[in-house]
Amino acid sequence: MDTQTLVSVGMILATFALYITIAIYTRSKETSEFYVASRGIPPFWNGMAIGADWMSAASFIGMAGTVMILGYDGLPYIMGWTGGYLFLTFLLAPQLRKYGRFTVPEFIGDRFRSDTARVIGAVATCIISFTYLIGQLSGSGVVIGRLFAIPTWAGVLLGVGIIAIYATLGGMKGITWTQVAQYLILIIAYVIPIVFMSLQVTGNPLPWLTYGNVIDEIGAIDRELGLTEYFAPFSESTQSQFIALMFTLMLGTAALPHVIVRFYTVTTMKAARWSGAWALIFIGVLYLSAPAYAAFSRFILMTQVAGQPMDQLPAWVDRWVDTGLLSVADTDGDGILSWQEITVSQDMVVMATPEIANLGLFVIGLVAAGAMAAALSTAGGLLITISSSIAHDVYFRLLRPDASDKKRLKAGRIAIFLATIAAGLLALDPPGVITQIVAWAFAIAGGTFFPVLFLGVWWKRMNKQGAIAGMLIGLSTTLGYIFMAMNGFTLFGVGDTGAGIFSVPINLITCIVVSLMTKAPSQEIQEEVINLRYPEQMTYKDGEIWLDKEDNVQK
Repeated sequence: MDTQTLVSVGMILATFALYITIAIYTRSKETSEFYVASRGIPPFWNGMAIGADWMSAASFIGMAGTVMILGYDGLPYIMGWTGGYLFLTFLLAPQLRKYGRFTVPEFIGDRFRSDTARVIGAVATCIISFTYLIGQLSGSGVVIGRLFAIPTWAGVLLGVGIIAIYATLGGMKGITWTQVAQYLILIIAYVIPIVFMSLQVTGNPLPWLTYGNVIDEIGAIDRELGLTEYFAPFSESTQSQFIALMFTLMLGTAALPHVIVRFYTVTTMKAARWSGAWALIFIGVLYLSAPAYAAFSRFILMTQVAGQPMDQLPAWVDRWVDTGLLSVADTDGDGILSWQEITVSQDMVVMATPEIANLGLFVIGLVAAGAMAAALSTAGGLLITISSSIAHDVYFRLLRPDASDKKRLKAGRIAIFLATIAAGLLALDPPGVITQIVAWAFAIAGGTFFPVLFLGVWWKRMNKQGAIAGMLIGLSTTLGYIFMAMNGFTLFGVGDTGAGIFSVPINLITCIVVSLMTKAPSQEIQEEVINLRYPEQMTYKDGEIWLDKEDNVQK
C-alpha cells in the first residue's frame, strides 16, 4: 500500500472511529430517541444535520462532475435541489412538525384517518429511500474502490458493512450528532481543494470570485478544438428536459421522507422554520462551490493532461483506469492524448481532481474522508426512514400496537440491517450514475407525496379517497415513465430524471377530482387542518382562534 493510500485510509478510519464513538455515546434507549431524537435538537445543529443529510454522495461526488461534463445543462441539479428547500421550509415543514407525528406515512394515515393510506405511504417511503440508498452505497464504492485499487463493486461491499454497523447503533439521536460531525468534515473537504486550485490557476484564494474568468478560458479552448462551448445552453439536453428536471428536483426535495423527518426532531414550528433557514445556509456553501469545482477541474484536465504524450501520463491515470471510471485511448495513433480521447465518469471528478492538480497527500485524504462522510450521513437518515416505515408505521401502528419499546427498537434495528444488505446488493451493479439514481428518488417522492402533503396541509376538503388515489396514480405514473424512458420512449424530449413533470400534476388533479367526488372529511378533521396553519400557542376551534394561555383566553 503506497503512502497516498495509507494517508487516505488513515483519515477515513479516524472519521469512522469518531462516528461510531458518537453513535455509541448517544445510543437510543427509547423509541422517541430512535425515531425523532426526543424532539430536542436545537435549530442551529439540526440545520447542520439537515445539511449533511441532504448533501449526499450525489452532491459531494456527483454534482460537480455532472456540471463539468454537462456544463450549463447540469445546472438544474443545483437550482432544483436548492429551490426545493424553500417550498419545504415555508409550505410543509412547520405544519408537519406541529402535527407531532414520527413519520410521513404516520401523518398521512392520521390526517386522512386511513390505514390504507398509511400502508401506501410506508411502501412508497421504502421505495424512495431504497432508491436513494443505492446511490449512496454506489458513492461509497467509488471512494473505497479508488483507495484500495479494487473494483467499485468490492468497495460497495465494504461500505455496506460500515454503514450497517453505525446506523444500527444510534438511531435518530445518534445519527443527528454524527451528521453534525459529518457536515463539518465534508464541507471542509469540499472547499479546501477549490481554494488551492484557485490559488494555483489564478493566484486568488477565493474561487467563487475567480471561476468566471476560468470559464471564459475554457470557452476559448473549446472554440479552438471545435467543440460546443462549455456553458452553451441546451447542448447536452433539450430545453424541456432542463425545465422538467428542475421541476422534479424542486418538488421532490419538498417531499423526501428522510428530509422531512429531520424537522420532527425540533421542539416547535418556529424551531422547524429556523432549522430550514440554517440548512439553506449550510447547503448553499457546497452548492455555490460546485460550479467552481467543475470549472477548475475541467480547466486543469484540458491544460495539464490533454496534450501529453501517452507514455508520459501521470501515475494517477492508471489508478483511476483500474476503477473503471476513466478511459484514455490514443484513437488517432499519434501518441498524444487529446481532450476528445479522454472519457471521464461524472462520479470520479471530485475524487480525482486533488490528484490531477497535485494538491498533496493531505488534501487527497481529506477529500476521501469527506466523500465517505457525505455517503454515510445521507445513508444514515435513509435507513432510519426505512426502519420507521417498517417498524413504526406497519409493525407498531398496524400489526402489534401493544408492542413494548424494547420490541419496537429491535424491529427498527433489524429493518435497518436488512435494508442495508438489500440496497448493497443492488448497488453492486447500479442502473445509472449516482446523480441519475438519486434523481429517480426525487421524481418518485414528488410524484407520490408532494400533492398529498401540500393539499393535506392547505386544503381542508382533501379526503382519504383523494389521498389514496393520488398516491397510487402518482407512484405508478412516475415508475412507469422512468422505465419507459430508460427503454427509449420519451415525451417532449423529457428523460427519465424529469418524470415528475408528468406525475406531480396528474397526482394533484387526481387528489382534487376524487376528493370533490366523494364525501367531505368530518368537521373535526377540517378544523384540525386549519389549526395546522397557526403557531403552537394558537388553536382554531368552532370558527374562532384561541390563544392558548393558562385560562385559554379567546382572541
